[in-house]
Amino acid sequence: MANLMSVLNEKIARIARREIKAKTKGTKNAATRYRHDIADLKRQVAVLTQRLAMVEKRQPLEAAPPPEVLENARFRADSVKSHRAKLGLSAAAYGKLVGVSSLTVYKWEAGKSRPRKTQLSKFLAVRGIGKRETLQRLGIAGPKGANEAPAARSRPRD
Repeated sequence: MANLMSVLNEKIARIARREIKAKTKGTKNAATRYRHDIADLKRQVAVLTQRLAMVEKRQPLEAAPPPEVLENARFRADSVKSHRAKLGLSAAAYGKLVGVSSLTVYKWEAGKSRPRKTQLSKFLAVRGIGKRETLQRLGIAGPKGANEAPAARSRPRD
């Protein structure tokens, strides 16, 4: 009789394990899929964070100056002309940098008009940058040959 009880207990335990495994298989597969999805999302977040850092490094956010700076800001026509000359830009490129047309830049330089408050804030943000940063913001390559190595000759001299 003891032998029958042990065989019956083993059989019941085996059937119970099989039933539990069948019932939890779907949950286990779903948990595995979720872990893979979470890992993929973490990789995507890491890549996007790197890209965002590169973009922010290339083009820093232009913060608008506080209102008291705008009220006390001086605007002189010759400062626009000299800044544009210092940067070596055309009126169209300088206008693109500030967010206005080339005609507006010419009118500012001639003293025929003054920038509006929104234009003045953009002008003030641009006024302190140098040539290298200006070229980066406009997406223009630097002077030709500045960063290039001399070309290798195709054949040696005799």
